[in-house]
Amino acid sequence: MNTSQSSKLSAHNSRFIPGGVVSLNRKVEPDLVFVKGQGAHLWDADGNEFLDYHAAFGPYLLGHGDPEIENAVKAAIDNHWTLTGSGTTQWEGRAAELVVKNVPSVEMVQFTTTGSESTYLALRLSRAFTGRDHIVLMQGGYNGWHDEVACNVMTPLSAVGPRVENGEYPFCPISAGMPSDIASRVHIINFNDLESLELMFQKYEVACIMSEPILQNIGVVKPRDGYLQGIRDLCDKYGVVWVMDEVKTGFRHALGGYQSLAGVLPDLCVFGKAIANAYPVGAIGGRKDIMDLFAHPDATKRVLIAGTYNAHPVTMAAAISTMEKLEREQSTLYPQLETLGANLQNGLQKLFDEFKITVSISRQGSALCTYFMDHLPRDWHDIAEHHDMEKDVRYRRALIEKGIYNFPLPTKQGSVSTAHTEADIERTLQATREVLHAGI
Repeated sequence: MNTSQSSKLSAHNSRFIPGGVVSLNRKVEPDLVFVKGQGAHLWDADGNEFLDYHAAFGPYLLGHGDPEIENAVKAAIDNHWTLTGSGTTQWEGRAAELVVKNVPSVEMVQFTTTGSESTYLALRLSRAFTGRDHIVLMQGGYNGWHDEVACNVMTPLSAVGPRVENGEYPFCPISAGMPSDIASRVHIINFNDLESLELMFQKYEVACIMSEPILQNIGVVKPRDGYLQGIRDLCDKYGVVWVMDEVKTGFRHALGGYQSLAGVLPDLCVFGKAIANAYPVGAIGGRKDIMDLFAHPDATKRVLIAGTYNAHPVTMAAAISTMEKLEREQSTLYPQLETLGANLQNGLQKLFDEFKITVSISRQGSALCTYFMDHLPRDWHDIAEHHDMEKDVRYRRALIEKGIYNFPLPTKQGSVSTAHTEADIERTLQATREVLHAGI
């Protein structure tokens, strides 16, 4: 595969950008520079075409450049929807109305520009509401780049140590420059571990637990039966705010978020990714009594939310159009994604069985991940202990050579969009057959 133009562009950018890319989470090998996306396809600077299952970490639920969403954005520009920086707008009001209408736990909502901003604000709201400082996070979860949640993301066993069955893991920051006292108020436990969660609630003055309902930063790690209800019950018992991070699960699995499928409601939830089909937006919503702290009449109790680009008109055009389309077509759109996802999962499993390679494929709707281990994972520690990371990377890079793009880091989820077709699934399975035949 010729990648000379990608290499040239990367070298050029490295002269001006530290690390050569503006989000270092995107720095991987092979170092491809993508220049175009349409539907389920990507093209790089050298003209190589790929079937895209990365979907920019998941937001392209409707595929790149969905005509309906793009037309809504073009119309907003043509009609001079502009950023005023003064007062409310009809567009943010319509987008908020759609979120409140469709997400079961959301009585009020605020918009941000990124998911990380929304999780940051969720911590503020939780602390203001409870008067407590401590938070509980999941080992292997990702809730943003800011201090306190920038920790324990895909941490190797050498750092986290042996499995903790009833207690917390060491705080392992993923960034320098964080205050030294953060570890004292952030507590890391395993996903699917209610015993450790209750211990944290008993031991510390916990303001909130923040977690994805499915750990999709490390593939697709599902909650065990009763786990989410267990979180709800413990939060009620100890007066802790439950923040459900639906940045990845929200809208991809259902218009009402994963919470609408689970039938268990958090106190606060955050969204991003698919809410505007990859236009830059985040949202935080939930109970009115908590959300009203953003506008509390007492300044000492008021939680600051500010951002010039919050609910930018162009982004709101994309969000409104996306949510209206999902609302209108959800009875066919989500079953379509389920069928495509199931066909891909079943086809892959048959191929790995044929070549006698042990894998476990975990899937929720249109999101899936192949684990090179003999069982579905229950948490990050399980993955770190049993999943063959090196084989995972070899497999992903070999598929890229065949024109199938999954993010070339181990355990990262693959995402199917409504732009994918059965022919795309067949192409993916044929490429996989060739890769397995050649050996990984």
